[in-house]
Amino acid sequence: MNAEGKYGTILGDLRGVLARFKPGQKAYDEIVATREQVFARYRPIFSPEHIPHLTKDEFTSFLYFENNRHWSGLYRTGLGAAADLNKLRAALAVLLDESRPIRERFPDALGMVTGFGKGIATGILTVAYPEKYGVWNNTSEAALRQVGLWPSFEWGEGVGGRYDKINALLLRLSLDLGIDLWTLDALWWFLLEPNQLPQSVSEAMPQPSETGESFALERQLEQFLLENWDRTPLAKEWTILKTPDDPEAGNQFPTDVGRIDILAVHKQLSRYLVVELKRNQGTDQTVGQALRYVGWVKKHLAKDGQTVEALIIAHKAEKDAQYALSTLPNVRMMTYEVEFRLRDLEPLPD
Repeated sequence: MNAEGKYGTILGDLRGVLARFKPGQKAYDEIVATREQVFARYRPIFSPEHIPHLTKDEFTSFLYFENNRHWSGLYRTGLGAAADLNKLRAALAVLLDESRPIRERFPDALGMVTGFGKGIATGILTVAYPEKYGVWNNTSEAALRQVGLWPSFEWGEGVGGRYDKINALLLRLSLDLGIDLWTLDALWWFLLEPNQLPQSVSEAMPQPSETGESFALERQLEQFLLENWDRTPLAKEWTILKTPDDPEAGNQFPTDVGRIDILAVHKQLSRYLVVELKRNQGTDQTVGQALRYVGWVKKHLAKDGQTVEALIIAHKAEKDAQYALSTLPNVRMMTYEVEFRLRDLEPLPD
């Protein structure tokens, strides 16, 4: 099948997914239906005319799902990007300058501020120019990989050239599916997580179960680790993968065989670590999933003798998983505990 025939087949499949993505469905009602509300608030803020007067509060408010109604986790690096407001304003002025091609100004803007990655930048572009720019983040990349539409790139294209090509594909899909780019980006989330929504900060905090023994959702465990990585034993040797254009590259790392929960690199040695999270028990199926990701990283990322290993983090480990792990030198498991304490109220001062 040629490229156009493949595209047509995938387009038909996406139309089938889109038919289920409609009012009354949770993700649609929470994300798509709030589009005009978000645009009314943030399009004036992210207009080129307002950027010289942008306040820290205006920018940081956009980083939270409660306000942008579309993306969670932007605050993790975005708050750091707002530390130097003058640099941030300059970067946004470059990003939103339509007199220059996006392939040129996109990498320039990302390189001006630490913590200003492709997810935040393309989210702002979608709000500022909703008919021209789509979102490139780990969710949209994972979805495009999953359906078989992830583009191939020429050597040396750089982050600007890659986004230009990805955006052209998103624009084509938007036209062929008859939906706007905001809805298309929500469709990717529905495709990958049909029964979940992006979480607010409060929802991402660890929620013990009725027994107080585990997180309510795997995503809460993930968020907790991302927020507290430096306080875990893992931080002694490992750091979560970052790239110049994406300071959160290692969170929900997209592959052709699924999304890696956390991808880390060793601080001194040439090693990758695939982290797979399970809120309850780790089974031999979990081991197989981790090995699949290890194989993908070995083939597509590892270079010059880099080793790849896996870590499964679960509340408990089943015996079948322990037997499987006993034969694998590059896969191990850790368990976690959630501690909950009650303290007496301090007396009022005299």
